[in-house]
Amino acid sequence: MAGTDKTRNSPHGPAPAVVLVNPQLGENIGTAARAMANFGLHELHIVDPRDGWPNERALKAASGADWIIEAAVIHATLEEALKGFTRVYATTARPRGMVKEVITPEQAGSDMRARIGRGEKLALLFGRERWGLNNDEVSLADIVITAPVNPAFASLNIAQAVLLVGYEWYKHEATTLGQSTPELPALAGPGLQTPDTRPATKDELYGFFHHIESELDAAGFFKTADKKPGMIRNMRNLFARAELTEQEVRSLRGIVASLSRAHLKRKGTTGE
Repeated sequence: MAGTDKTRNSPHGPAPAVVLVNPQLGENIGTAARAMANFGLHELHIVDPRDGWPNERALKAASGADWIIEAAVIHATLEEALKGFTRVYATTARPRGMVKEVITPEQAGSDMRARIGRGEKLALLFGRERWGLNNDEVSLADIVITAPVNPAFASLNIAQAVLLVGYEWYKHEATTLGQSTPELPALAGPGLQTPDTRPATKDELYGFFHHIESELDAAGFFKTADKKPGMIRNMRNLFARAELTEQEVRSLRGIVASLSRAHLKRKGTTGE
């Protein structure tokens, strides 16, 4: 989903830091930074980047999340990178054979929000592109995050992993959906969207029911009196399920009126 409003500053409230361990390609660092920006993560630490730093390819791949790349802190070792944190989460898909609590990204999101609220400093560890974190690196973490992925194909690239965990962190912090534009604000939430109109009132809906039913009656649609009540109920249920807006009700009434006029005109022309 494309969309970046560069006129707005990125939120820099308290959030977990992302720690990339020995990333190999600048492009992957950049796309990870882009994923961070999507979900309110802004502090990036990089341990021993293979291709050195700064990296122009990382900046280009960040697609506008420049502030994250430019403020990234580079460390020689993972222990050095973790010195200022109170709780560390290691992301991995593989069982490690060590005594370590394992949680899902969703559970991690809840845990991180509670701890950030208490003023803790949190770090999220993400490993190398080819083989992730080694056991010694995982042992430095307090808890392991493992996603419920297809066990036959569990590999995620760095940006995917950051996006997955970042979404679970941010989803309860978000106050809107998607992006605002100069013309329209961001969506307030899921559900029926009714720009420039509103849901129809029952009075408007019942008015439409009476209108279409009277016109169908005049046209001879209800062939037998005993079936008419059931046919009317079915039709009303159909339109009720549609959750019509006020504009849609007016349009439907216009359609019915237009068809009725055309029917009367044809009837007058043929002398029926």
